[in-house]
Amino acid sequence: MVSLCQLQHKSAACLVSLPCLHFLQKETSTLGLNLREFKFAQTLIFAIEEINNSTQLLPGISLGYKIYDSCRSIAQTILSGMALMNGYEDTLSDTSCPRPPATHAIVGESTSSPTIGLIIHCFFILQISHFATCACLSDRKRYPSFFRTIPSDYYQSRALAQLVKHFGWTWVGTVRSRNDYGNNGIAAFEEAAKEEGVCIEYSEAILSSDPQEKFLKTLEVIKKGTARVVLAFMALGDFLPLLKVISQHNITGIQWVGSESWITSRTLAETKEYSFLSGAVEFWEIVFQCSFRNIGSDSCTGSERLAELQNEYTDISELRIVNKVYTAVYAVANTLQNVLKDFRSSTNSSKRGRPTPQMVLKYMRDVRFTVKTGEEIFFDESGDPVARYDLVNWQPAEDGSLQFEHVGLYDSSLPSQQRLQVNQEHILWVEKRGQLPVSVCSESCPPGTRKAVQKGRPVCCYDCIPCAEGEISNGTDSSDCFPCDLEYWSNERKDGCVLKVVEFLYYTEIMGVMFCIFSFIGVLLTAMVYFLFYLHKETSIVRANNSELSFLLLFSLSLCFLCSLTFIGRPTEWSCMLRHTAFGITFVLCISCVLGKTIVVLMAFKATLPGSNVMKWFGPFQQRLSVVSLTLIQLIICVLWLTISPPFPYMNLSYYREKIILECNLGSALGFWAVLAFLARKLPDNFNEAKFITFSMLIFCAVWLTFIPAYVSSPGKFTVAVQIFAILASSFGLLFCIFVPKCYIILLKPEKNTKKHMMRK
Repeated sequence: MVSLCQLQHKSAACLVSLPCLHFLQKETSTLGLNLREFKFAQTLIFAIEEINNSTQLLPGISLGYKIYDSCRSIAQTILSGMALMNGYEDTLSDTSCPRPPATHAIVGESTSSPTIGLIIHCFFILQISHFATCACLSDRKRYPSFFRTIPSDYYQSRALAQLVKHFGWTWVGTVRSRNDYGNNGIAAFEEAAKEEGVCIEYSEAILSSDPQEKFLKTLEVIKKGTARVVLAFMALGDFLPLLKVISQHNITGIQWVGSESWITSRTLAETKEYSFLSGAVEFWEIVFQCSFRNIGSDSCTGSERLAELQNEYTDISELRIVNKVYTAVYAVANTLQNVLKDFRSSTNSSKRGRPTPQMVLKYMRDVRFTVKTGEEIFFDESGDPVARYDLVNWQPAEDGSLQFEHVGLYDSSLPSQQRLQVNQEHILWVEKRGQLPVSVCSESCPPGTRKAVQKGRPVCCYDCIPCAEGEISNGTDSSDCFPCDLEYWSNERKDGCVLKVVEFLYYTEIMGVMFCIFSFIGVLLTAMVYFLFYLHKETSIVRANNSELSFLLLFSLSLCFLCSLTFIGRPTEWSCMLRHTAFGITFVLCISCVLGKTIVVLMAFKATLPGSNVMKWFGPFQQRLSVVSLTLIQLIICVLWLTISPPFPYMNLSYYREKIILECNLGSALGFWAVLAFLARKLPDNFNEAKFITFSMLIFCAVWLTFIPAYVSSPGKFTVAVQIFAILASSFGLLFCIFVPKCYIILLKPEKNTKKHMMRK
């Protein structure tokens, strides 16, 4: 670790980076130079020298620096931090701790675990990291003096969860570094993934120092897993050994999703492995892949040229993380400028003098400046910057090497629905395929089905259950089916609601046609009987029992037959009122005519008794009056019914779930049954006319008594069919029982159509 501080006592501040030179422990136990960390150190030096040469930032003041190597060791990191605070001695003495810290700010560490272990937080010395991303470092109670120029893994984990959800990957595996960076990163990812509906099949944790058996075990888990997408939330040093094992076993077909720690590593992208030694000469050997100790084709000559070198150190195509070091240096410099500016403008003598680390820390919380790229830099209350990530895709270049293709971004400052932006058509998928990989535990449930989670498995593993009748799901992977509105029903695919079938008795269906035919037959037969009676109106059989009532009865029967037609077709407001009132009035007219004929028969029967004069009390006038009176009563009932609670069209949704019964609601049930009421009388059996009337009344009663339970129990259009059948059956019963015997005598037995014959009977 190297440190420079207070050049010629010009500066009141020191800037130190932990670590910028980094050592990796390889399998061969050979120490080597980490080119990426060396690039970080060079960037820090470049930024400091740029500031020292600037006339705008900290004019007249030179920043010093000292660089230490933590060797990826928490203990070494703590030892270096103690040395920085107490004057850079190699050993600490009793007089070291009382002295004020010689360092005002520390840039580093590059990884999270050593950063967490650094005890300098207790001394309120500003620490700003360019690569420590653990979300735990945002805890202000534990780390009040920590800042960073790279976003917290909290945002990266959420961005990764949104990314896998965006591509439809609901079944993924995870591999992490077994340290604070990996553990906290994956914990945050799992929490965000659960919110996004993404399931984790397995989660493996490894470190570069683990034995080979551990890497082989992790490899077996990946091979046996069904997830085709694996998220590697790992430090570069931990991922390299795993990558080597994977390449040795030729594991392909996996879509890797990486965290920022390794995804932009040029060495890893080009799949080259280096042998790292230690020291400056070794740097030359490493970068040119030669050796001063070997004689042969791979020996170093000393004339190698850096200008012709192509490696991670000289590569300037990928400077995302390096830029974070540059930004960290400028953040400290701008903070110091604000401190010194207030010092100079202050009239308070107590504020004059040398800035303390506490002052630098206080001013750092409010620093805000703009870098040369135009990006505004500031920190939130947790010491974190605005989270902005580039989505990088590894794609082969024309020369066979890999290049980093920018295919999207994530910006936490935007609204939640706009944070992730992906240019998917420019992405090259695993094995150079243009097709998006599929990584799911269960295939998506199509519309018309719902997901049912498999017992004992994650929520991403489910069966697709078809929606029940009357329910739909119009989207993919629906967790529930939703019922259609009352007037709608599910279609055959169960992915949409359609209007329910409206059921009523159509004229065009077989049953409607048959009723129409029988209705017209009834009208035709009634007309024929009427015409026959009119031709023989002077004969005894027609004149007997009041021919006027017979013609009126035939007229009312024809109306009854026609009335049945009003029950067929779509119910409307007018048809509902017409069908029941017309039915009621015409049938009362029929019954009143039958009643009049019955009374005439009774009177005629009793008039044959000696001394009886009852016929004068029920002559033609009284007969007409009885018919008019009964019909008028029925008419009054119908008027009251239509006035108080008339029938109306009604969509019955309760009888059937899948269809609507369009029927006439009776309005007042009392009015309906009052319309059907009639008087049955016992008639003598020893008179032919009486027998015919009695038989017709028995048929009439049988039909309408049967109608009541049939009407109540029949569903839908069959209710209407029962009504029509009752009307036609009772009408045909009256027509046949009363008039057919008379027609038989008129047409076939004219010799019986005499007064003498009838009186003898």
